[in-house]
Amino acid sequence: MAPKLRILIGVLLVALPLDQLCKLAIESRLVFGERISVVDGFFYLTHARNPGAAFGLFASMAEDGRLVGFAIVSLIAIVVIAGFYHRLAPGDRMQSLGLSLVLAGAAGNFMDRIWRGEVVDFLHFRLWPGYAWPDFNVADVCIIMGVVALMTDLLSREAMARSV
Repeated sequence: MAPKLRILIGVLLVALPLDQLCKLAIESRLVFGERISVVDGFFYLTHARNPGAAFGLFASMAEDGRLVGFAIVSLIAIVVIAGFYHRLAPGDRMQSLGLSLVLAGAAGNFMDRIWRGEVVDFLHFRLWPGYAWPDFNVADVCIIMGVVALMTDLLSREAMARSV
C-alpha cells in the first residue's frame, strides 16, 4: 500500500471518529449554550451550534436552501480534494497529510450538516478581554492543521528550489 494511502486511511480513522465522539459527548453532557471553564478566562468547553459556514456566515439564510447549498459545496470540496489527492506521488507524505486532514475536517462538518442540520462547535477561546474567537471543533482543527501542513510543504519546496 502506498504511503499516501496509509496516511489517508490513518487520518480518516482517527479524525472522523474523534470529531464525532467529541460532538456526541458535548451534546450529551452540556445543554445548548452551557459553558465549562477549563482555563478560567481563556479556554472553555461550550455547546454551540453553527447553522452557517465559517464564523457563522450565511447562518440567517433559509434552512432548506442553506442545507442544500452547504451539502453541495461540501461535496464539491470533497471531490476536488480527492482529485488533488489522487494526483499526488505515492510517497508525497506532507501533501498527503495536509490533504487528508482537510478532507477529514470537511467530511466531519459535512456529516454534522446532514445528521444535525448544523455543526456542533465546542472549543471556545477568549483571546483578550471582550473578544472571543468563534467556537470551533475537531473538524475545524483538522482543516487548519491540513492547510498549515500544505503551506509548510509549499514553502519548504520553494526554499529548496531557490537554494539549488
